[in-house]
Amino acid sequence: MELADGLVAGTDGRARCWWSSGLVDYEAYHDAEWGRPVTEDRRLFEKLCLEGFQSGLSWLTILRKRENFRRAFANFEPAAVAEFGDADIERLLGDAGIVRHRGKIASTINNARRALDLIGTEGSLAAYVWSFEPAAAERPTRFDRAALTAASTSPASIRMSKDLKKRGWSFVGPTTVYAFMQAMGLVNDHLEGCPCRSEALKLRAELVPPVRRGR
Repeated sequence: MELADGLVAGTDGRARCWWSSGLVDYEAYHDAEWGRPVTEDRRLFEKLCLEGFQSGLSWLTILRKRENFRRAFANFEPAAVAEFGDADIERLLGDAGIVRHRGKIASTINNARRALDLIGTEGSLAAYVWSFEPAAAERPTRFDRAALTAASTSPASIRMSKDLKKRGWSFVGPTTVYAFMQAMGLVNDHLEGCPCRSEALKLRAELVPPVRRGR
């Protein structure tokens, strides 16, 4: 049953953001991960890669294959993935446990190399990402009560997308980057009344984000 302000009752009766849809997989992800601040480079790289794989697909598909992706892509350690070559691409194209899309697989390997470049210049992927945290005045209203949809981009996601593309990254359009920002806590799009909103806000208040080198 839908509750007020875009919340839904989960399988346990707990109020959650509407997109969790009463599915156990989504509920666990919503409760434990989505919107929680992340500062570990490996996890940030994984999240950005998986958002790229999600393009054109359901996030539930990616979520249910996540462990397979981790095994296939060396746990998304950028230095390891950067060493992948043509033989690895063919291996991955034969792996039924992941999304077998040549362009997205090649993009992940390319982005691992670009991530190493970025870490070398900025100090860490986390420092770079957190420098794009939007100011409060820049955050649009996320929930459309009529359509039950959320905005898919923001000024900050557009800026990050453009900058990553200039650095040679691929599959990092503004929509993909915005979904990444939601997932790793750069924005907190849990709705008012969702218990996870205050939890995510508390974690952000306690966080001291890393700073880009030379800033």
